[in-house]
Amino acid sequence: VRVSAKAEYSKYSIEPASPIDFGAMVKGTKKTQTVLLENKGTLNFKFRIHQASELASTLESKSSKEGESAPSATKRSVRRKLSSLTQAHLNLGMFTVFPCSGSIRPWGQQKITVECLARQEGTCEQQLYIDITGT
Repeated sequence: VRVSAKAEYSKYSIEPASPIDFGAMVKGTKKTQTVLLENKGTLNFKFRIHQASELASTLESKSSKEGESAPSATKRSVRRKLSSLTQAHLNLGMFTVFPCSGSIRPWGQQKITVECLARQEGTCEQQLYIDITGT
């Protein structure tokens, strides 16, 4: 009896790389940008986008200063002002991200929309994480 197996980990790409910059906007206008999450491996994976906690942001900043990698290799950040996870959208202040979770088949891709509605004057910035896990 011949038995074989091949172990792999999730392989993915995120375009564009962080940060996403909407630039200067006129109050009351809306801009949209798209992030492409692509499965470059041979296994399905699930993704979930959530807002970074202040503690996670502090840890990432600290490890960057020390020349180390971020706390988890499966987390990628997108700098934007966003909020707590709802079923399909992530909202906070001027920003909305959707979809916030899903599954991507091997060699598949998912477009993630980031909208900015400039309701108030000032600069907004927030860090998000994209968690990628096997199925």
